[in-house]
Amino acid sequence: GDSIYRKASFLTGKLGEKVAGENITVIDDGLRPGGFGSRPFDDEGIPACTTTVIDRGELKNYLLNSYSARKLDLKTTGNATRALAGAPSVGPKNFYLNPGTHSPEEIIRSVKEGFYVTELIGFGVNVVTGDYSRGAAGLGIENGELTYPVHEVTIAGNLQEILNHVEMIGKDLEFRRSVTSPTLRVGGLTVAGA
Repeated sequence: GDSIYRKASFLTGKLGEKVAGENITVIDDGLRPGGFGSRPFDDEGIPACTTTVIDRGELKNYLLNSYSARKLDLKTTGNATRALAGAPSVGPKNFYLNPGTHSPEEIIRSVKEGFYVTELIGFGVNVVTGDYSRGAAGLGIENGELTYPVHEVTIAGNLQEILNHVEMIGKDLEFRRSVTSPTLRVGGLTVAGA
């Protein structure tokens, strides 16, 4: 919400529009039992709820606290978070991509030549334009099999294009943190480096 009312997001003004592939549903669930981000209410006292952010590719909601909701003439989603000092900002609760139907092994077997990312390094995301560039490490994939270790490479693309080029979604969603995702196969990213 903060980025949206400042017009500092590539999703500004796209509420109700298709921003991702049909296979993409993203949820923020403050009520998930045992979730790392679960809580009865946010840091403004608003009761926790479940918010569908993207539903089958369509942007349904922004995450909002009371201030950003008023600025956008919308209703808060109960996503206020506070640091030790200062006004509340906006943050996720249990934020995740809905799982698909494929096993991670099935996804790997489907790749003729690719890169299996196990670690991302640094910060290289421009939320205004959607440009994405991060250091990465992982394993090479050749003819559907994990082969050699890969490190000191950069993966790059654009978040809007990434959201529209998720080709397969795994069924291996695990809630080990408050922001999580199953295994994904994404086409069209640039991989460069050693």
